[in-house]
Amino acid sequence: MQVCGLPGHVIRNAGAASRLLGAKTPNIEAERRRDAVARWRRAMADGLASDRAARAVGEARANLYRWEKRLEPRSRRPARLRKPVRPPGLVEAIERLRLDFPMWGRAQLVARGAVQPALTLRRRPYARRWTAKRRFAQRLPRDLTANEPGSLVQLDTVHVNVAPDKSIKHFTAYDPIAKWTVAKAFNRATAASAAIFLDKIVTEMPFPVKAIQVDGGSEFMAEFEDACEKKGLRLFVLPPKSPQMNGAVERCNGAWRYEFYAVYDLPTSVEAINPILDSFQHLYNHHRPHGALGGKTPAHYLAQRTANETHPSHMS
Repeated sequence: MQVCGLPGHVIRNAGAASRLLGAKTPNIEAERRRDAVARWRRAMADGLASDRAARAVGEARANLYRWEKRLEPRSRRPARLRKPVRPPGLVEAIERLRLDFPMWGRAQLVARGAVQPALTLRRRPYARRWTAKRRFAQRLPRDLTANEPGSLVQLDTVHVNVAPDKSIKHFTAYDPIAKWTVAKAFNRATAASAAIFLDKIVTEMPFPVKAIQVDGGSEFMAEFEDACEKKGLRLFVLPPKSPQMNGAVERCNGAWRYEFYAVYDLPTSVEAINPILDSFQHLYNHHRPHGALGGKTPAHYLAQRTANETHPSHMS
């Protein structure tokens, strides 16, 4: 019953207290069993047979006999716990791998409470407006999605502070089907930088790139649009207020931020950073397991996909 006039939090706390008092803690359960045994014995003293007395009490006769000997509930923990069987050296190898790459397998570690989840990358609270300055790019239809590697590669930039007085612009390209990434660091996010980055995308993606998806940033205008047109690549720009359509590359940005920039001691010049960045790019594409690919690497996934397309009868 709710008492009118009391604050809501008092009523909620009272309900929680009632539920706690009704819970079957070991002491409360022992008292309940003692009471059931006493009522059962009184019923038999009044002339009822043991089975009929047990039915009157509402408990199984076998339970009542057992409770007479022991009122406290027994632990259900097995007397002998099964020990995991692991190959020699496996634990040490995993620990070394975790130290080198602390973000690998992070989902399982977060679920167990072993590590804290990384902060979510947030976009600006406002949406960029469509502008008439765009000549070649088209508005991305909301129902257009990638259906094969290279059909719609997502691009984005990340602002990274590599020193208190030094920041760089990190360009990320990400294929949402193959989970393949290409990246490059620049001092500034300009359209000329984006055009240079486009050359790297086309060269280092292991499949033909057919279309590019970008947000409304000015770095993806001017020279970048001209470069897309010259290469015969379709260029799509996100509609306003739809950052979720760029979610795949945003998640990849998180990997770059928390698995690369937050882990390694890096130099402060882009000329020195980019060779190290290329090494991590190779690690990400060829050695880092991906949960979305069933634990495969992007390179393994692409090789298996190519084999299945070449020999359809072997597809599993």
